Amino acid sequence: MNAYFKCLAAALLTIATLSVAAKDKAAKADSSGYRKFAATDAYERKGLMNVYLRDGELYLDIPRQVVGRDLLVTNRLARVPKELNEAGVNRGTDYQTLMIRLEPSADRKRLLIREQRQQPDAPANDAIARAVADNYISPLIGSMPIEAYSPDSLSAVVKATEFFNGSNKTLNDVFTNINLGTSAIGDLSRIVSAKAFPNNVVVTAEQTTRVVEGNDHVNITVETATSIVLLPETPMQGRRDTPRIGYFTTDRLYYSDTQQQVETRHYIQRWRLVPRDTAAYLRGELTEPLKPITLYIDARVPEKWRPWLVKGVTDWNQAFERTGFKNAIRVKTLTDDEARQSDDINHSQLMYVASTKQNAMGPSTLDPRSGEILEADVIWWHNVISMVREWIVVQTAAANPKARTFQLPDDVIGDAMRFVICHEVGHSLGLRHNMMGSWTIPTDSLRSRTFTDREHRTSSSIMDYARYNYVAQPGDGVQHFEPNIGPYDLLAIEYGYRWYPDEQQEKHGLAALLAAHQGRDYKYSEQQSQRDAVDPRAQMEDLGDDPVRSSELGISNLKRIVPHIIDWTTTGEPAQNYDDASKLYRAVVDQWQNYIYHVMANVGGIYIENTTVGDGQPTFTFVEDDKQKASVDFIIRNALEWPSWLADTALARKTFINKETPNGRQEQSPTLVIRNHQAYIIFDLMNNDRLVRMLEHERVAGTSVYRATDLMDQLHRSIFATTIKNKRPDINQRDMQKLFVDALITSAAAQEGIKLNKKLAPDERLASKRELNFYGSQANRTSDALSVKRGELLRVKSLLEKRIDNGDEATRFHYQDLLLRIVNALQIER
Repeated sequence: MNAYFKCLAAALLTIATLSVAAKDKAAKADSSGYRKFAATDAYERKGLMNVYLRDGELYLDIPRQVVGRDLLVTNRLARVPKELNEAGVNRGTDYQTLMIRLEPSADRKRLLIREQRQQPDAPANDAIARAVADNYISPLIGSMPIEAYSPDSLSAVVKATEFFNGSNKTLNDVFTNINLGTSAIGDLSRIVSAKAFPNNVVVTAEQTTRVVEGNDHVNITVETATSIVLLPETPMQGRRDTPRIGYFTTDRLYYSDTQQQVETRHYIQRWRLVPRDTAAYLRGELTEPLKPITLYIDARVPEKWRPWLVKGVTDWNQAFERTGFKNAIRVKTLTDDEARQSDDINHSQLMYVASTKQNAMGPSTLDPRSGEILEADVIWWHNVISMVREWIVVQTAAANPKARTFQLPDDVIGDAMRFVICHEVGHSLGLRHNMMGSWTIPTDSLRSRTFTDREHRTSSSIMDYARYNYVAQPGDGVQHFEPNIGPYDLLAIEYGYRWYPDEQQEKHGLAALLAAHQGRDYKYSEQQSQRDAVDPRAQMEDLGDDPVRSSELGISNLKRIVPHIIDWTTTGEPAQNYDDASKLYRAVVDQWQNYIYHVMANVGGIYIENTTVGDGQPTFTFVEDDKQKASVDFIIRNALEWPSWLADTALARKTFINKETPNGRQEQSPTLVIRNHQAYIIFDLMNNDRLVRMLEHERVAGTSVYRATDLMDQLHRSIFATTIKNKRPDINQRDMQKLFVDALITSAAAQEGIKLNKKLAPDERLASKRELNFYGSQANRTSDALSVKRGELLRVKSLLEKRIDNGDEATRFHYQDLLLRIVNALQIER
């Protein structure tokens, strides 16, 4: 808050104080009612506010010094029913946050609630500061009746029941925010408890709603915890972000009299770490922070996994030591007394959830004024263990004997949990994903015993989705396959958490830090869509700097694994079925698809750099032509040609690939699953956006580049190779020819060349800081992308017309079918 707004707030508080003083006599008349809240039948907790819970009614005793201060209201789920659990909505989920201020009504009979929206910054002495105040007022959203004043008029008791029991949604609209869209049933909803702590109060309520689907209905009861937190009187000094490092940000508008355009400032989200001994810190000595970051272990965490989880959290201390702090992050086990107070907002927790969901995440509670992280939890779904088990077996078993079983040793699973929680804690520290981390390691280095023994990592950043070392081959001698904190992470934490005594020293210190870290290990890029990644260096779940080479090696290992799936999943238990074999089979198929997409990003790909003025680097560079051509060749050989090693196996005669659906289990044929993957691959490879990028490359560099027509010709000569040679395509080749024609027709049919208003809302895209845009409905429609696809359809038509009378009956029917599809799609008169 700048000085102008501080003055304004002080003036308002003075007016309110004078009003109170003027009405002291009236207030004393109300003070007799104040004493009733200290009666023995009232449940009282003293803290930021005294709380009283009597006969189901909640009363808050609010001190005068809290009025006019910024308060943060946070809501999270404390307990959930089976239906929400199965949908992945679990204990610990935050669903609604807002900042408020309390202010007295003119007649002093009510306390008003104002949603305190974050106002833009402006220098206090600038004239525009007044314009900001006039044009960004915050709305009133509710009020609470004042029941009594204290005898000294320094606090007032308000009745607040309706804001917590579900009857008033102003501060807690749980069923809307978890996408049920219903309301609480009054006589089935109640406040369970209320607690007060030094800087916050928390009210726990049980709310019930009824969800109707068709002729059926089900009651849903949730337990919610609503905290009201007193924010620091002085917000933390914000630290500006840099495109070189990925932090989540809090964005603020900035106005000034001298600017020629309004500025948006981005402040990184981080904890407030201040050295306990600033003199020692400035001398370069490792110093403990005044208030360390503490994560409490939930009593629900199984004992055998706790040491691994603790290690994953405290591994970050090596990064904080680079910033000058020792023991900056620590883990404690909740004592029985602390466990009873665990809903205190000051307790960050590792929450262990009994759920079939395979995930973990690290949400944070923020001061919206500055981006300061006030509290951060890690939510760990129990079944994430099954997911990391699949990663380990599928990605490393070919080269790692310890992974050749579906009942992995505890130390292997424990270390996997260590790396997963380390990644999630990174989010809790404010860090975004860095999907370029894995590209920084050359593919061949991942096969090196010397490199992997020294580095113990698969990426420059634990914040990448870099998994286990699937590049290492049997015979390479690699012993370490797991991800770990890397050099980028050390830089990122130093940028966010190095303490400076003033803004000027911070500015110069951060500039020097970035200037000293310019190498390959410090590259950063945000998350992209898996199916249409633009920069092939910044993808999810990839390894190495050569996607074709890395994926070739990965597929070689998958081919070694498939024949052993049944052996490695056999436990010896009586009457064991093939469920585990089916799970591992699906995991192998999914991993194969990942490798294909890693390579596909080269096609129409663009290298995107985080450049600054004067650094001499190009911001955008198209992927080299030979890499694009080699990538298409890889996709043809490994995806579009039938992968018999994956589908036509003895395994497929023992088990299909099981899928759990709302209607029960489906035993999906491997042929169906693989064919569906092939369909996505061919559709995405010929996606109009990809072709438009290739056309842009041609526009910039000329016709000597790898063009969209070259892509189409390469696909045509492969997919129709048997037809071109006047031979009979087999059933798999016929299926692929149909997939190819279907993909062309979908985006090149007659109606695609006509302007239609097909939808009211734009496509949702993956949230990211940077998104290149060459596309648009008109641009795509009038580009050569449609021309290339229609030209290919006509070429296929011409070829089939020459071969229609050749071949056996199945081939003739196939060619006739394709011709009918093309003629109908292009609306060609016969």
